[in-house]
Amino acid sequence: MEPFVQTNVQEVGVLFLSKWMEKDPGLTAGISSRGKGHSDAPYASLNCGLHVGDDVQRVVLNRQALAKAVGVPLNRWTFGEQVHGCRVQRVTKDDAGRGTLTREDAFQGADAFITDEPGLVLGGLFADCVPLYFYDPVRRAVGLAHAGWRGTVLKAAEKTIMAMQEHLGSRPEEIRAAIGPSIGRCCYEVDESVATMVRTELNGLADTGLEAKEAGKFRLDLQELNRQIMIKAGILPFHIEISTWCTACRPDLFFSHRREQGRTGRMAAWIGLKEDDKRGGVHDELAGETGRD
Repeated sequence: MEPFVQTNVQEVGVLFLSKWMEKDPGLTAGISSRGKGHSDAPYASLNCGLHVGDDVQRVVLNRQALAKAVGVPLNRWTFGEQVHGCRVQRVTKDDAGRGTLTREDAFQGADAFITDEPGLVLGGLFADCVPLYFYDPVRRAVGLAHAGWRGTVLKAAEKTIMAMQEHLGSRPEEIRAAIGPSIGRCCYEVDESVATMVRTELNGLADTGLEAKEAGKFRLDLQELNRQIMIKAGILPFHIEISTWCTACRPDLFFSHRREQGRTGRMAAWIGLKEDDKRGGVHDELAGETGRD
């Protein structure tokens, strides 16, 4: 069953990670769609990216509308200046609001974020790259990573899991993970140079994510590669949710860098623990699960 459910909240289109949120009311997670915003073409209309050439005031209005739909004020969100890398940034309450109104105060050069502090929302920007969500119901910790092909070969997923272990006390076998809407194998063609990087950096995992087409062309399955990286890092296979939405296939719902040849907006993915988050009840139930969700 598709874990990301399309919902209209106050006329803003979002896709909530409903399977997690139904089990844990203290958690919020999902990704925005491209509809019901303030931006004009080619960023129409709920563009959340400050870096794509759109009017800054319109982007801020879009982010405020999304924050209202999510139910957490924008001044409790954080964003980074993503560079297709694998640096993981730990976020604390002192960081609330960073990168929300301007790029200058965003976390510089970070593509992954972790926190165990309630009342914060980790945000990332996407338009084909893979949003990776991490949720530890035992330590009450969350993470979000941005993985295009570069972030995938740099193992941003593994680095995020390791950071949650080191800084937040998480254990991989207790972490839930989700792979969000992104460009699918159906639409993502790469050349020999990218295929070589995948083979070199991911070794045997490349066999699960590369499919040869005509000479020098390959289909690349970023979702499956990231799933395999997560499993190798210790996450249990039945603790991984995978979206079936392809961003390139659905121009009505998603921005797509590949489909729109680089001139487009960005969706915002997010995850956070609500301010009034408390342990107990559903949290203890999730923490004690040992079988398939």
